[in-house]
Amino acid sequence: MCSAPFTGYIRSIAGLARLLAGDAGLLVGFVRLNRVAAIDKDILRLALPALGALIAEPIFLLSDTAMVGHLGADALGSLAIASTILQTVLGLMIFLAYATTPRVAKRMGAGDRSGAITAGFDGIWLALCTSVILLAIGLPLLGRAIAAFDPTPGITGGAQAYLAISWWGLPFMLVVIAATGLLRGLQDTRTPLIVAAAGCIANIGLNAFFIYGLDMGVAGSALGTVIAQAGMCSIYVLIAIRAAKRFDASLRPHWAGVLTSAKTSGWLLLRNASLRASLIILVFLATALGTTELAAIQVAQSIFFALALALDSLAIAGQAMIGLQLGRKDAEAVAAINRRLCLWALMFGVLVGAVLLAGTGFIPRAFSSDPEVVETLRTLLPVLALSMPIAGYVFVLDGVLMGAEDARYLALAQLVAVAGYALLLIPVTTQWPGALGLWASFCVGFIGLRGLTLGWRVRNRNWIHRAVEKGIS
Repeated sequence: MCSAPFTGYIRSIAGLARLLAGDAGLLVGFVRLNRVAAIDKDILRLALPALGALIAEPIFLLSDTAMVGHLGADALGSLAIASTILQTVLGLMIFLAYATTPRVAKRMGAGDRSGAITAGFDGIWLALCTSVILLAIGLPLLGRAIAAFDPTPGITGGAQAYLAISWWGLPFMLVVIAATGLLRGLQDTRTPLIVAAAGCIANIGLNAFFIYGLDMGVAGSALGTVIAQAGMCSIYVLIAIRAAKRFDASLRPHWAGVLTSAKTSGWLLLRNASLRASLIILVFLATALGTTELAAIQVAQSIFFALALALDSLAIAGQAMIGLQLGRKDAEAVAAINRRLCLWALMFGVLVGAVLLAGTGFIPRAFSSDPEVVETLRTLLPVLALSMPIAGYVFVLDGVLMGAEDARYLALAQLVAVAGYALLLIPVTTQWPGALGLWASFCVGFIGLRGLTLGWRVRNRNWIHRAVEKGIS
């Protein structure tokens, strides 16, 4: 007689358990949605200002290209070679930001704001030391570097004028890079946006004045950019000093920290050198094709850098967010951030590519008045547009692994990609000669190989566990 009430009781308990289990599932789902929403909010908070700053920075080069482009094909060819050399050096030195951001962010995550600012100043002092070395070694070799491209006499003079002036601006440029890394590590991407926008506006005005107002030509473009960079450097130094005084961080160089930063940066330097090698190969082979092809690839490359840095805004957010969570030793948060960033990168790449594809008909005329250059550009831009989703994925994984200070793998992966790119160029240059084949090898071949090597690294969570175990360097 008691069996029926007992059975009912058991069923009630089972029903309650199922209800609670359902509620627990809903609760877990709600927590996950909240985490995703919080991650997306942080991505937007960091990436949108970084996007503005990263778009503003390549406008320095784009404005140079647009203004110089209307001086003629020889002037544009001069800028192509000189800017390739200068951007190669700056591309190599970008480790000053990439190495500084995660070191600062990890200390922020651990609650040591004073130590975070000190780590940022280590990067700034390293930038100053590096710039002195570059000035001493580089100035006597500028002529040989230009001659290595075997340009025509009409291109050589302009390239020498541009590069001789620009080289003296390296100390300003490198300090700006390092100080930007400090602010990103402090989870501040708004200040770099303001400084970059102001510098961009000043650069356009100064270039117009020197190029057209004083009729200085290519040399005027270089002078305007150097003055703008000097102003940006002054603002960053003032901001960094005020932050150090506020949180009682030392302004003096801590040579142990500077050397640690330099050692950590060694692998990033190798990674950057491999990347720049691919670009040098591109320009070198384009030079052999002729002035029209070289000018078109210079414009396409400038647009690539502008779009790449725009996509790289997500990578900047990744560096800062990953470094912060590793400082807190939160592996789950790191994995979640990585997943969301990759999704954002693919969507952002599709959007940027679509905009570029839609503008293929009129964008070339903004950069050149030469009909042959314009026509060549119209064949190159669709290839660039189609490669943007892959590029977005690659740039984000770069930022994620930099935030984890996985510099050794980044360097080795880049070497593999460059080697594959070089091998790909052998059949392309013989069977598919011309600017289109050369450009497709870079956009699809090289970028695609980078996507494969970086994607392999993040296929599981081993990289996260290694970063957590490493701790703060």
